[in-house]
Amino acid sequence: MKEQKICMLGAFAVGKTSLVRRFVEGMFSEEYLTTIGVKIDQKQVSCPRGELLMILWDVAGEDRFHTITDTYLRGSAAYLLVADGGRPQTIEQALQIDQRAQKLLGGVPRLLLLNKADLREEWPSDDGVALARAAELGMLVLPSSAKTGVGVEEAFVQLADQLL
Repeated sequence: MKEQKICMLGAFAVGKTSLVRRFVEGMFSEEYLTTIGVKIDQKQVSCPRGELLMILWDVAGEDRFHTITDTYLRGSAAYLLVADGGRPQTIEQALQIDQRAQKLLGGVPRLLLLNKADLREEWPSDDGVALARAAELGMLVLPSSAKTGVGVEEAFVQLADQLL
């Protein structure tokens, strides 16, 4: 079975750890835990093209004091960018992270998840400029909710299928 390293990237507190926990363990917790450095999990995924063991690197979120180091990204076969749909600035941060990751990794598969879709009615109205830019960059943008599980399994399976 093929194994691939996948990084979870995005701003601070967008739900990267919660998404991984929902995907790997099928659980969600309201308790917030800050990731320091990187946390590594794995899960075997079955998709139309075969089986893949995803080695998930949950990288600490970016903020104005901390940026993701190239060391964490090296060797990644793909990555999931995560933004909080209620905080449009996190979409911009995800696009900035994408630029750096693409420079280092080249054209590896990637998706942009708009997390916290369970709170969609509270999201600010947005003209969609950042999302349009993501689409122009060839990124699939999907809604997700670690809390309800909406879109989580589908996003990881879609990424796994691209890797096979």
